[in-house]
Amino acid sequence: MNQKISQLFFLSMICFTVGCKDLSTNSTYAKDNTEIPKVLDEALQKRDANRTFNPNYAHVVYFWLNRPNNDQDRALFEKSLRTFLNNSAYAQTQFIGAPPKAVRDVVDDSFTYNLVVTFDSSASQVAYQEEEAHKKFVKEASHLWSKVIVYDATTIRD
Repeated sequence: MNQKISQLFFLSMICFTVGCKDLSTNSTYAKDNTEIPKVLDEALQKRDANRTFNPNYAHVVYFWLNRPNNDQDRALFEKSLRTFLNNSAYAQTQFIGAPPKAVRDVVDDSFTYNLVVTFDSSASQVAYQEEEAHKKFVKEASHLWSKVIVYDATTIRD
């Protein structure tokens, strides 16, 4: 049931964005048009493919905000980060997290946000660093953080 609701929401966002038009013919889809499920399935597959963990290259980023308890700073950071990820041609996985309260001494919960992004190759990671969406995020949000640590890793091959 939740998947159907998710699909309907996603379809409504597509319709809202592009007006449910067949761009190749510029005709509006009829309500009973059988192409809508196909378009929806393709869009969902593309979306899901971009959020699948790609083991080739992991880019893990930790952010410490200057004012971690400031709701406005957090909202601005989150909005800027989500906009960036939604517009990145290279970022896969796209996990944004915040630390749970540590219960063990070996767990560092001092950061404000964590980002995990994967890439299909190191070349894609280099291109990601130079793409406009990434540069815009850094320009918009860098004044909000006091510290950033990045850990990159590639898969260990047999």
